[in-house]
Amino acid sequence: MAIELICLDADDTLWHNMRFFDETEEALVAMLEPFAEAEVARERLAECEAGNLRLYGYGAKGFTLSMIETAVDLAGPALDAGLVSAMLEAGKRLLAHPVELLAGIEQTLDALAERGKLVLVTKGDLLHQEAKLAASGLGDRFTGIEIVSDKTAATFGRIFARYGVEPAQAIMAGDSMRSDVLPALHAGAWAGFVPHASAWVHEHAPAPEGQSRYRELPSLAVLPWWIDAINAGQGSSG
Repeated sequence: MAIELICLDADDTLWHNMRFFDETEEALVAMLEPFAEAEVARERLAECEAGNLRLYGYGAKGFTLSMIETAVDLAGPALDAGLVSAMLEAGKRLLAHPVELLAGIEQTLDALAERGKLVLVTKGDLLHQEAKLAASGLGDRFTGIEIVSDKTAATFGRIFARYGVEPAQAIMAGDSMRSDVLPALHAGAWAGFVPHASAWVHEHAPAPEGQSRYRELPSLAVLPWWIDAINAGQGSSG
């Protein structure tokens, strides 16, 4: 079957994202310096984020709440309103960060659009993701926009059905092994992993072994050529 549906992640696949979270985390570590060593603050923040995902979901707002919780845990009664205010301001800056496209993304999307329907599949806060997409100027290139609370095999199955394709006619590409690659493969699609220099630890997962519908790509720009190979019956990595 030829590829008809091309699903793409957004953050750190189309535009820079994680580096702004990293900068905000460093700002928090500096704020908490009087109360905890840097590594202790980072570890506690990671624990808070992981524990809060089921409550707050993904995105800058949940991250901001996790920063405040981290500060409460580490500073205790010494936490004052000024520090909370500083963390809220850091969170607002995170929500308002500029959208900077990764190199060559517009040309890559044009090439992909010649090969199938493009659907953006991203998770996180609805308003923030919509704002970033609008600021990116890429929205018109996509047939559909799917902003989801999480990416699972069931999520992808519903998306494939919505756009009228069999799983084997769909491909997903993104920078997260846990959220982009593995659930798409489990749903029966093809999946390309495009590693990013900065990746959230929660998104790490072992690469699939012996999976012919999976390939690690050096950049998203390679995806059109892999799709051509798949359509020609030569795309298997096995």
